[in-house]
Amino acid sequence: MSYFNEIYNDPELSARAKQVLVYLHDRANKDGESWYAIGTMAKDLSLSRSTIKRALELIRQGRVEKRARYRGNGGCTSNLCILLEVK
Repeated sequence: MSYFNEIYNDPELSARAKQVLVYLHDRANKDGESWYAIGTMAKDLSLSRSTIKRALELIRQGRVEKRARYRGNGGCTSNLCILLEVK
């Protein structure tokens, strides 16, 4: 089954989670890494920031790993999201 068929046919994923997962997949580099800020994702997907945060249920489900990223001065920047293979 293709990656997208797994996403579309997974009854445990909400519609917003599917949308965010496809977005992250589309924006990821060859290593499955994406670093788009919640605000950017919300704007690009025409969703609220709260909706994007709820869609990050993908982390609990083991589909995405989130790592904090920091600027040189120690300030927070966008998180790094890594797409994980579904087991």
